Amino acid sequence: MYSAMYKILSIYAIQLLFTLVLNCAAEEPCETIPTEIHVTKEEYDDMGRLVRSCSGEVSVNKCEGMCNSQVRPSISAPTGFSKDCFCCRENFLRERLVTLTHCYDPDGVRLEEEDSAIMEVRLREPDDCKCYKCGDYSR
Repeated sequence: MYSAMYKILSIYAIQLLFTLVLNCAAEEPCETIPTEIHVTKEEYDDMGRLVRSCSGEVSVNKCEGMCNSQVRPSISAPTGFSKDCFCCRENFLRERLVTLTHCYDPDGVRLEEEDSAIMEVRLREPDDCKCYKCGDYSR
């Protein structure tokens, strides 16, 4: 009798602990945050030889933050726990052009000619972020 009661109290204690930890961690909402990344793009000719290499620092959006997840005791789950996990991910992506302004020839000499001194690169970045069930790639 005491053993069964001890197991039930242990399960409730674990559930309370998970709830407290998740509530403390959920203070950072899932959101779109600007960040800066270094981008390098190389251009090759038809023979596969390097024509030029361009790079630059680019401001882009990223998804960051916490999402509420929970683990609760379950008699139907093989592990004894039912898990609902949520992750902060992109909800919508937008495509945009960025300009790389540091271009070099294969010998490492900086290119100055107007048509080869810059390179436009197309990239996709999060325009909006939200919490999704972990492993859900169906959207």
